[in-house]
Amino acid sequence: MKKALAVALSAAMVLSAACITSVQTVMASGEGLKIGLVTDVGGVNDGSFNQSAWEGLQRAAEDFGIEANYLESKTDADYAPNIENFMDEDYDLIICVGYMLADATRAAAEDNEDQKFAIIDDASNADLENVTCLMFKQEQASYLVGYVAGLMTESNNVGFVIGMSNDNMNAFGYGYCAGVKDANPDATIQQFNANSFGDAATGKSMANNAITNGADVIYHAAGATGLGVIEACQEAGIKAIGVDSDQSVIAPSTVITSAMKRVDNAVYDCVEALIEETLEGGIKTYDLSIGGVDIAPTQDLLTEDVIAAIDEVKEKIVAGDIVVPATKDEFEAAYGDLYQLDD
Repeated sequence: MKKALAVALSAAMVLSAACITSVQTVMASGEGLKIGLVTDVGGVNDGSFNQSAWEGLQRAAEDFGIEANYLESKTDADYAPNIENFMDEDYDLIICVGYMLADATRAAAEDNEDQKFAIIDDASNADLENVTCLMFKQEQASYLVGYVAGLMTESNNVGFVIGMSNDNMNAFGYGYCAGVKDANPDATIQQFNANSFGDAATGKSMANNAITNGADVIYHAAGATGLGVIEACQEAGIKAIGVDSDQSVIAPSTVITSAMKRVDNAVYDCVEALIEETLEGGIKTYDLSIGGVDIAPTQDLLTEDVIAAIDEVKEKIVAGDIVVPATKDEFEAAYGDLYQLDD
């Protein structure tokens, strides 16, 4: 009996080892592949979407055994040379972070049809078979944090700082303003366009302006510019709302929540699809229903009532009972000309 048990245990251990080896083989199946990330001007330490993209690529490197590298763009003049550098070094996939890289990505993709690209927050290249466009329903996450702002403001006065005004970025503003007004119809929303994703000084100046004029909660959708917004809020002792990643780590007593856009997961998925040879051109959209956008998990500075209200709002968005406006026409049909940054 003991001998039979020992044989059975030995067989089980062999099978277990085989399973582990099989899993390791699958997870390392990207060995030999090279993936390059070209950042926007915020760089990989922006605490926002560039950093999230790099974190996703690092996770893919650890899980799949790929070689992962990045090149930072200090100005928009760096986009094309950075892409070219990765192509010269025969990278299998080049991931471009942000719609600002759309033109450089198109030029490179059209001239190099065998080169695979992915781009975050741009759908204009969706017609190219070698470009995967990773899009997000950022208006949904912005609605959630707007709802938080509307409930948490004590002065009925909140702020919003955007990095740049265009269709993609204004979706953040539409969602935020809609959430604020649905939670608190009496709230005033001060709105500012920094016209840069890499200017923390301007972000801080705009936030200070909003604070001087009574705002006690400020949300930014401005990349590294938003670091200045958070700093101003911290110095003034008011509430800040982060974007793209959970930015509570920047100022734990100031950032009450963040509108999360899971760029890291999108990058990871893209690498996995490349390995599995299922990566295709066109648009892949991440929304609240699949966890592609959400409110940050750090909720220490939110009351139980606010958390419960947000959970209820989430359910309504996923069910389609709340449709968050993503365009100027959709927003103005429901809220009038409240949003000022799209003029």
